[in-house]
Amino acid sequence: MGNTKKLSLVLAGLILSGSLVACDDGRGGAEAAAKQLASAVAGLDLRPVAFDGRDSAVANDQLNQVFKALAPAKPSVEAGEPTLDGDTARIPLNYSWKISTGEWKYTVSANLRKSGDKWLTVWSPGLLVPNLAEGEILSKATQSSPRADILGAGNQKLVTLRPVIKVGIDKPQLGGADAADSATKLARLVGVDPGGYVQQVAASGAEAFVPAITLRNTSDRAVTDAEIEAIPGGRAIPDELPLAPTRNFARAVLGTVGEASAEQIEKSNGTLTAGDVIGTGGLQQQYDAQLRGTDGTVVRVQRADLTREEIQAAPTDPRRTVFEVQGVPGTPLHTTLDTKLQQLAEDTLADIKPASAIVALRPSSGAVLAAASGPGSNGYNTAMLGQYAPGSTFKVVDSLAMMRNGATPDSTVECTPTLTVDGRKFKNAEGYPKDFLGSVTLRDAFAHSCNTAFIAARDKVTQAQLESAATSLGVAVEAPKLGAEAFLGSVPGEAEGTEHAAAMIGQGRVLMSPLSAAVMAGSVAKGSPVSPILVEETAPATSPASPAPTAEGSAPSSTVTAEAPAKTAQTPVTKAEAAALSDMMRAVVTSGHAGFLADVPGEPVGAKTGTAEFGNANPPKTHAWIIAVHGDLAVAVFVEDGGLGATTSGPLLKKFLTAAG
Repeated sequence: MGNTKKLSLVLAGLILSGSLVACDDGRGGAEAAAKQLASAVAGLDLRPVAFDGRDSAVANDQLNQVFKALAPAKPSVEAGEPTLDGDTARIPLNYSWKISTGEWKYTVSANLRKSGDKWLTVWSPGLLVPNLAEGEILSKATQSSPRADILGAGNQKLVTLRPVIKVGIDKPQLGGADAADSATKLARLVGVDPGGYVQQVAASGAEAFVPAITLRNTSDRAVTDAEIEAIPGGRAIPDELPLAPTRNFARAVLGTVGEASAEQIEKSNGTLTAGDVIGTGGLQQQYDAQLRGTDGTVVRVQRADLTREEIQAAPTDPRRTVFEVQGVPGTPLHTTLDTKLQQLAEDTLADIKPASAIVALRPSSGAVLAAASGPGSNGYNTAMLGQYAPGSTFKVVDSLAMMRNGATPDSTVECTPTLTVDGRKFKNAEGYPKDFLGSVTLRDAFAHSCNTAFIAARDKVTQAQLESAATSLGVAVEAPKLGAEAFLGSVPGEAEGTEHAAAMIGQGRVLMSPLSAAVMAGSVAKGSPVSPILVEETAPATSPASPAPTAEGSAPSSTVTAEAPAKTAQTPVTKAEAAALSDMMRAVVTSGHAGFLADVPGEPVGAKTGTAEFGNANPPKTHAWIIAVHGDLAVAVFVEDGGLGATTSGPLLKKFLTAAG
């Protein structure tokens, strides 16, 4: 019985085995060969694949030539179910590429032939790309989307496409001329380094156009087309670039645009390619992704030997498009800058040699209307990022702190010629009027800027109260709606002795920018803290109030470390407190040393001057400040190493307010 059972099992096994052999039509081997082929193509390495009548290395070289333009991308390739016909098989290969922001999917067929017990791949370019013929490759081109404008108040176009010419040597047009000689002549004509440009021309290919400089294409440009074309190989190519109205218009705030450098392209992880225009510095860099939008990408099939000249000369494009990702234009950036006031501020500072700034804002809304940094700032955004002792402009903060301890503009304070604190002698500014020494009102001490009267109040006003009063006026408080990098002021909450005394006159560790000084003045005019706004539509990913500069120039050196800004005002200034401060700022004009502002047309002007000592020189150098309110306009004017606020910054303020209307 047992032997019979064993015999039955053996017979059953033989029958089953015979059935499997009979059903094995080679499908398993074909599937294995197809999977190997799919894996090899996905890895861009065909050397492990056995081909029918084609060397694997040759096939591999051809594959890499076909797909070279798509590097560093690699396809995902999956083999489908084979269709067998005797010793041949047809395999669908399903491709998927990540190209730019799109996905390119297609299916091709690969043919296999069985040779003995082995399946071989029949080479055809068509197994790489649909209908690809011998001698054809893929090409990829990026189609830049239009960069969006930066708009100002009332949708004025601050930065928009403006005509330029790209000046350079077009090497095919050199003829028999010496390239180095032409490059030298052109470099001297347009004012670039001849040695460096000669090297660029020498290193470029025989068909290259080598740009030397890009110039605004205006009727009054210094270099004419005739002068350029008189140099063998010299050429001016018309183009457009996103530009402000003038080269220096709000440059430190807006930033600039230009072609991406090799370093920027390398760091972009494939986002940027040669010729892409990107923002550098300011809002152009901070909002580059929004302004630039998304580039389009087109993949084409073309002959491997097709030249640029043949493409340009052909009546229709000899290439055929196989995949395309449509570009998305950039989104305009809306700012509050007013073209007229910004240009006026820059014109006002045009002849000032040290670093300087004018900031103007609208107290009722917080809109920053002008943020100009003078030519002495060397490209640095002094207006918004500068960190300087504010001097006597800070007496606006002192006065608020004193009033919160019971003082009024009519309270009596003592103004002495000098005051000594812990061995350090403080005095009033040179030329302080003797008629306002002794017992004077707080209003008069403020109007004539009596340092000793405010320092004498240090025993009644703590450093913490100073800090609180500053935040009440929008100083050293975060500005979540600003939408741009800025320094918003720094007032330490703790200080003793001479440091506390210095803080009472805006010195020591107290720091402000022209922007924060304008905010302080604006808060007085508004009757509540002003939160400045520059960018009206802030992208979620931005960091709008970081003090880290991205401007072209270098930040001025400082030995004081700024404190982190508060989240919000501890105790917002009230309308009654602001009215008292406005009364004292008006007194600076009616009876103090800013009387030169009395004849500014329009609503009455209130002001406060400031002169802040810095450095170790004897006598010390000083920064010149003045702040003012004029209707719904608050302005701060600053000149680094500028002497007295009244005599240096004051006339600049008057010129600006008078012209602003």
